[in-house]
Amino acid sequence: MAEITGDQRVQSEVLEGLATAVNHRRWFVELAVPYLGDNPIEIGSGLGDYALEWSENFPRFTATEADPDRLVALKERLADRPSIEVRQMLLPNPERGDYSAAVSYNVLEHIEDHVGALRSMGQLVRPGGAVVIIVPAFQFAMSPADIATGHVRRYTKKTLANAMTEAGLRVEKIHYANALGLIGYFMATKVFRLMPKEGPMVKVYDTLVLPATKAAEQLVRPPFGQSVFAVARTPA
Repeated sequence: MAEITGDQRVQSEVLEGLATAVNHRRWFVELAVPYLGDNPIEIGSGLGDYALEWSENFPRFTATEADPDRLVALKERLADRPSIEVRQMLLPNPERGDYSAAVSYNVLEHIEDHVGALRSMGQLVRPGGAVVIIVPAFQFAMSPADIATGHVRRYTKKTLANAMTEAGLRVEKIHYANALGLIGYFMATKVFRLMPKEGPMVKVYDTLVLPATKAAEQLVRPPFGQSVFAVARTPA
């Protein structure tokens, strides 16, 4: 089994900082909801921010985490949500399941064997179910912040689609998201070598810039973005 790489303390600090980006999270929550079915599983739930919002839409939801310390914190945070099952999961693994979908946001870039991880996600899902992924985009934006948090790679639409296809999945939808976010991320982390933590820049972007970016991208898909969003199907 392949564990997520990187400094777990730094990863947790970044997760805590980005938890304040409420509008960003809600946008990405909405992107996945139409594809998750009635009983989805999230791979790499971190602090549980996405799990809490997604679980409002489904009768059952499974949150998972690879890191033992974050798993304990995740179980404590979600203890009062009986509709959410919390369990440990490392990918790749041979487990098979009957979930309606597997969703994983900003996890695949940490895993060396990303094709094996995608194949494992597909095996957790019933025939014809969805594998829903968000990953950071464009290798030129790989920064000290990426390396500190254990990113092995960043993606383009082509490289993510190729990995999904190699894993035996059929790509249904793939596009870039958050175009202005890529510019801001590149300047902050590559040029000024800052970590993406809570602070005035995150709050200003999330409050003022993000809503306009979201509205524009609902009309026209941008040719680049901070993230790649993809939906693939398991063989029917």
